[in-house]
Amino acid sequence: MLELRPTCEHCNKPLPPDSTDVRICSFECTFCRTCAEGVLDNICPNCGGGFVPRPIRPANNWNGDNYLGVYPASTKVKHRPANLDSHAQLVAQVKPLPPEKR
Repeated sequence: MLELRPTCEHCNKPLPPDSTDVRICSFECTFCRTCAEGVLDNICPNCGGGFVPRPIRPANNWNGDNYLGVYPASTKVKHRPANLDSHAQLVAQVKPLPPEKR
């Protein structure tokens, strides 16, 4: 079950569960679109993987109690800004590779 983390790990921008401005990696590191695509160049500073849009968990109980009311979004903030100097070194290593080949 995705945590649906509440903020961007880099800039700490609020990212509510219904936001379409969220990008996650396969470890669910969570960033806003601006940081993921602009600052981080689609490379997760924590694992080196790529980002995809985070799914939206339904707010309404459409089917089988699979919605925010039963499975709420996390309130635990993970604000750990990327070290941009270290990230530049990571980008230099993995940028030539598409995310599926990293």
